[in-house]
Amino acid sequence: MTLEADVLAAYPADLEIPAGLVAGALAASNAAVPRVLVVLDDDPTGTQSVADLPVLTRWDVEDFTWAFGQGKPAVYVLTNTRSLDPAEAAARNEEVVRNALAAAGSPDTLRLGFVSRSDSTLRGHFPLEPDVIAATVAEVSGEKTDGVVLVPAFPDAGRLTIGGVHYMRGAEGTLVPVSETEFAKDATFGFSTSVMADYIAEKSQGRFPADSVIVLDLNIIRAGAAAQDPAISAKAVADAIEPATDSTPIVADIVTENDFRALALGLEEAERRGKKLLYRVGPPFVRGRIGQEVRAALTSEEAYAGNTPSEAGGLIVVGSHVGLTTRQLNVLTAEHSSARIIEIDVEKLLGAEPEAKAHLDQTVAAVVEALHAGDVIVHTSRLLIKTEDPAESLRIARTVSAAVVDVVNRTLKTFPPRFVIAKGGITSSDVAAHGLEIRHAIVRGPMLPGIVSLWEPVDGPAKGIPYIVFAGNVGDDDSLAQVTRKLSTSPFAP
Repeated sequence: MTLEADVLAAYPADLEIPAGLVAGALAASNAAVPRVLVVLDDDPTGTQSVADLPVLTRWDVEDFTWAFGQGKPAVYVLTNTRSLDPAEAAARNEEVVRNALAAAGSPDTLRLGFVSRSDSTLRGHFPLEPDVIAATVAEVSGEKTDGVVLVPAFPDAGRLTIGGVHYMRGAEGTLVPVSETEFAKDATFGFSTSVMADYIAEKSQGRFPADSVIVLDLNIIRAGAAAQDPAISAKAVADAIEPATDSTPIVADIVTENDFRALALGLEEAERRGKKLLYRVGPPFVRGRIGQEVRAALTSEEAYAGNTPSEAGGLIVVGSHVGLTTRQLNVLTAEHSSARIIEIDVEKLLGAEPEAKAHLDQTVAAVVEALHAGDVIVHTSRLLIKTEDPAESLRIARTVSAAVVDVVNRTLKTFPPRFVIAKGGITSSDVAAHGLEIRHAIVRGPMLPGIVSLWEPVDGPAKGIPYIVFAGNVGDDDSLAQVTRKLSTSPFAP
């Protein structure tokens, strides 16, 4: 058994760094020419750690023009590439980068940095996505990438990187190597090791040998701890990055928010020295990188601020099949006694077309009727239909997601719900872009501390309806019920 306290005992203590110090360093760097981080988010759950930033589900040049016009230090682009095959993912990354650069215009007026946001449990198209971003930037601007910084840590959700090893927090202060969790067995994006340098070697098929990876361990991140001087840490990080060239992978240890801020100061220093970096990260990295304070969880009143809530019930859509989601769904259905529960039968969806269509028609009619009385929980059947073929797994996932989108879209246009919660990465992406037809939104903040984000759609048929993006693999068993309780007027069990 690995205890977190035992592992951390080998490293310096945390170094207290205020968010304002990072924001100030950024402001100094951007005084002459502003810079915006463009975050290519492979599913919408990357927004759960930030607040008051624009998010796009379309990426035409005019969409970026709107987003850059908000005057914020980062912009999220919902690429949903985790649900695509490699060729489609590559094409989408390239298109996003080209359009962002076109919208930005001359680097003398607006500079762009690129972030490839992916899963904190290491699932996703790696190294494909950073490779494509780097190649596209080089082709369009002539700027070559020196290093790709990997920061999968997500402490709010119990994902930590220590000594170059990526862990999940377990019970009673234990650490579980992420390769020993259900996520490592993913049908499409599975992996065999928690040692980040070995993970990179495995995923790159040896293109980046493990010994070529630069590891920024806690000795470097917290180099200034003894003197309580963040500048010492910043220099240590920048010095360690100095040898990076030709997209050298760089792995960063992270346990606390202060570690993110120390890393941010070091990255800023490295870039000031001329290093060109891309980032492959979990959700909280951007918050630390731009020096944003940790936003307190939104209250019920804040969730509806500026909008008049509908009298209809709320719509909770559950597509994820990970064990935690199923437990959360069970708690919600047990506690939310007045909610109507409607199941989408996956076997019927995968059957003959007339049967699938009839099943969806019946589902929509049932949802609309139930929303007149209160909240409705729509979930896909919990039996996960698996296949050994990754492409077939994706096809099944898309079929199911398309059905969920159809139900949400037809419901929205018949009887708009008070709020919408979508549970699961692919589910929440497709519900946002297609079910609710959101094109532009503002991420208002988290619904729970550090996790689960609320988007406010600023256009389209869902304008003003709070939309909650809820990852499949975050929170505890009661989290879905907690979020629903905040938004609902329907009674829960005492």
